[in-house]
Amino acid sequence: MGRIGKLTEINIRELWQHEQYDFSEWLAKESNIEYLNEILGLTLVDVEKEVYVGPYRCDLLAKDETSNIKVIIENQLEATNHEHLGKIITYASGLDAKVIVWIVKESKEYHRAAIEWLNNNTNDSISFFLIEIHAYKIGNSEPAPKFEVVEKPNNFVKRSKQESGNNELSRRASERLIFWEQFNQTVIEKGKPFNIRKATTNNWYNIAIGTSEAFIAVNLINWKNRILLELYIPNNKDLFDSLLEHKTEIETEVGFSFIWDRLDTKKASSIKHRIEGLDFDDHSNYTELMNETIEKVVKMREVFKKYL
Repeated sequence: MGRIGKLTEINIRELWQHEQYDFSEWLAKESNIEYLNEILGLTLVDVEKEVYVGPYRCDLLAKDETSNIKVIIENQLEATNHEHLGKIITYASGLDAKVIVWIVKESKEYHRAAIEWLNNNTNDSISFFLIEIHAYKIGNSEPAPKFEVVEKPNNFVKRSKQESGNNELSRRASERLIFWEQFNQTVIEKGKPFNIRKATTNNWYNIAIGTSEAFIAVNLINWKNRILLELYIPNNKDLFDSLLEHKTEIETEVGFSFIWDRLDTKKASSIKHRIEGLDFDDHSNYTELMNETIEKVVKMREVFKKYL
């Protein structure tokens, strides 16, 4: 057996002396935000540094590309304290953020409990993450930063509370969570051809396509026994019309057809493809369904990107 190195933790202050000028600069770089995206299950874009909220400054403000929600990131290269707990709530309120990420060197037990309480007692649209940042070396290797999630939102707990008293609704929510958890595992096994998102009780799963003008949505429609793949265009009829001009080429390249729905009475437009066979009462075909879904999503991203 060859030599085996010893993993040692190093003080993160050796890598970044100041959270605002050093760590925030590092984190704002695309490759490092991509690492954080994997932890959060989001696709963060348009990262801004030092955004003012009254007399205070939020370290980083971004948006999730597929949902357009605002995300704030507050960095603290020390142990959690009450001051920063107050700051993240102030920043979230002032910037109307739906996802709050607090990155720290060390999390105190009572602050972990506070974040857990916020996740369990705020509504389902608000999510709090408490993440510790550590760094490790093997022998004389370069130090490797690592995010370690301490507290994260549990949407299933929130949704279950809201749906208590309605057993059928709660059961469907549970089935959606089971589906998305297995779906994420399948995406990972396929080498993550797109960024995974956190498993929730929602019936949809959004996937970024490289522009804020459109995204791909995977929708679970159990009552019709189908999965609906959708290129969703929130507010750009010109883009829909431009894609429609290339309908034949697009469908030939992807290898399957779409329902092209301009939705003239609404701001949004939709380009949809149906996959039949979903049944929450029978999971025996989940592997085939998920493989087909993922393969078609990857093909949609590849082809539609050419025409956006």
